Amino acid sequence: MKKLLGLRPLWALGIYIVLDILCIGMGMGVPFFCILFGLLVGWYIVRYITTTDTEIRSIFRKTLLYASVTAAITLLGMLMIWAPFAASYLFDRGKDLANTGVPMILYEPLASFIGWLVLMIVISPFLQLLTTLFGSYLALLGWLNEGVKSSVTIP
Repeated sequence: MKKLLGLRPLWALGIYIVLDILCIGMGMGVPFFCILFGLLVGWYIVRYITTTDTEIRSIFRKTLLYASVTAAITLLGMLMIWAPFAASYLFDRGKDLANTGVPMILYEPLASFIGWLVLMIVISPFLQLLTTLFGSYLALLGWLNEGVKSSVTIP
């Protein structure tokens, strides 16, 4: 565990990128596993930060920054997957949107396709951000209850 928490930031980021790509692939372009992976990443972020920092305000700031970076990486992954697909179907009137395999959420092919793209590209990384923050705050609560309260400075 000490070796995992002692990784250099760029190594940790590289490992995260590989695991995030693996999660995207397991979901076949739907970032469901990336959202769930956010809980584990949030735990790791807090454990990583609290090895060197004990000030609560700084921990919260770094947690939000690192969680935003993870969500931005997933957003870039979703853009790389779905943007070419969207461009080919939205701007070519000859393609049949009803037979793309996208669920008919809104009962209209074009509206459902646009809704699906918004769900995949925008909402899913935001949900990953929320689960990462939730996991990190759960880990932070555990860290505060471990008896570190004496060295933690709360403003």
